[in-house]
Amino acid sequence: MGQVRVSERGQLSLPVGASAGRSRELTVLDERERGTQFLSLGARSVLNSPTSTGMGFWSINPYVGCEFGCTYCYARDTHRYATERAEGRTGGGAEPLPSWLAFEKRILVKTDIAERLARTLDPSKLGDDALVIGTATDPYQPAERRYRLTRSILEVLTRFRGLRIEIISKSPLVTRDIDLLQALGVRHEVTVNVSLATLDSRLARRLELRSPVPSARIRALGRLSAAGVYAGLLVAPIVPGVTDDREGLSRLMAAAKEAGARYVVGSALRLGPAARHRFLPHLASEFPEMADRYRLHYGSREGVSREYQEALTRRLRRLQREHGFQPEEERRRRRLDPEGGRASDARAPQHALL
Repeated sequence: MGQVRVSERGQLSLPVGASAGRSRELTVLDERERGTQFLSLGARSVLNSPTSTGMGFWSINPYVGCEFGCTYCYARDTHRYATERAEGRTGGGAEPLPSWLAFEKRILVKTDIAERLARTLDPSKLGDDALVIGTATDPYQPAERRYRLTRSILEVLTRFRGLRIEIISKSPLVTRDIDLLQALGVRHEVTVNVSLATLDSRLARRLELRSPVPSARIRALGRLSAAGVYAGLLVAPIVPGVTDDREGLSRLMAAAKEAGARYVVGSALRLGPAARHRFLPHLASEFPEMADRYRLHYGSREGVSREYQEALTRRLRRLQREHGFQPEEERRRRRLDPEGGRASDARAPQHALL
């Protein structure tokens, strides 16, 4: 099966042997000098149900793929699956880029997502479950500056009432939409989770290749809080042996408190197949002293050991109390945790990294 090629009219032509009945052309919307392409992807479905994802909430993602390039990101396989469906492939074809790099360089833009959401959203189906924007890729990644899909989703949601709406983002661009977030807050329960794992900008860059610097995210948290938006800090993932030290977590919570955060919650790194393929080689290069410990700790499971999880939970609880975060606020936000606070099988070999 041949490679996907860009035609003269700016569309990706299907590989030989693709099923024309099942495929859709991916229109090239834009291409940056550094090689990142933005491809229009018609949204076959808009909302992901708790049943389909295994999470305790509904989710919506306006983009597939993310320029931030966080080495630990668990969502890389979603890009491969979406591309294969769009091209009518079932896998096995030659790819112009390895899948982990295509996730960062070929951003799929669901250009019709707001229109479909407006036509199909039925609040009664959501019930008491939250609708979370940005569970797989950042809804305020650089593409949002041009395509404004996240803003268009928020505009659609202003037509409804009584929903629980959550946003997860690393980007200060979320503050562009403070006006909409304030308006939504009158009609819905709205929460913005600013994601940040460390205040150390050099350490952050070693883990998140192109994400906004920590200071910019803290300032964004402050602007949201000052505008009356219910916002807090999501420390995720906490990378064992790298960002889990007490001093670093304490500085992070202190900065969040000063910025007006209503809560701080955190969860430890999980390494599914896609994240493992990208992160472990990167860890061996950037943090070689941790490589053997990770092979032992994550060798037979995706999550941390029960021993590590319990120790980390105790550390977070103590720091939350020290910095004045209320337990009831933490419990309210715990339902957002994409990892669900799950510990791995206690019978697995345990190698605590704290």
